Amino acid sequence: MGRRVGTEAAHGALPEPMRAAVDAFARHLASERGRSAHTVRAYVADIVSLLDHAARMGCAEPGDLDLTVLRSWLARLRTTGAARTTLARRAAAARSFTAWAHRDGLTERDPGARLASPKAHRELPTVLRDDQAATLVTTPAGNEPVELRDRLVLELLYATGIRVSELCGLDVPDVDRGRRVVRVLGKGAKERSVPYGRPAENALDGWLRHGRPLLATPRSGAALLLGTRGGRLQPTTAR
Repeated sequence: MGRRVGTEAAHGALPEPMRAAVDAFARHLASERGRSAHTVRAYVADIVSLLDHAARMGCAEPGDLDLTVLRSWLARLRTTGAARTTLARRAAAARSFTAWAHRDGLTERDPGARLASPKAHRELPTVLRDDQAATLVTTPAGNEPVELRDRLVLELLYATGIRVSELCGLDVPDVDRGRRVVRVLGKGAKERSVPYGRPAENALDGWLRHGRPLLATPRSGAALLLGTRGGRLQPTTAR
């Protein structure tokens, strides 16, 4: 409610050409673009914020907007603590408004076409410590077929870094045990060879000798990893 009241007050304080442009843009979003009332309100709030900033910089109409004003607006928002995702959304709203204003003849050029969005901040993924990784790969103890399979799943994932879907797609001939590499068919049907070490080789040997033969059925085909019913192991199960 507070933001809505603030938007209405800022809208009322805008120079008349800017108020008219905001209202026309809102009608465009609702009638021509079919945006929901909630989306229209969000766009209007962002554009009122932009035009309020522009008016404080001496602009009196949409045609006075330029790239410097747009960047200055985003910079001010950043200093108030706005998140990068918020800045990216507001930059997108500004580009939408200036593109519409240019098409409708309110501006001679579209300054928003050169306005870049702030890149969203990405956190680095957390990784396991050496002792945690060792605990993980030794967890599936035992010599039952499923335990042997799960040990191989963990060893190959840890050794090769391939995707779970790629692992489950491996066939027995894809494993070159002499060279200790697996041939992986990845995205875009691109094939690559990935090496693995002795722990994975030991797990592979145990699975092929004592695990896979006990789960294999006529429907197994050449699949390296099998589910409990003999079919190819599915990524959802492996995860």
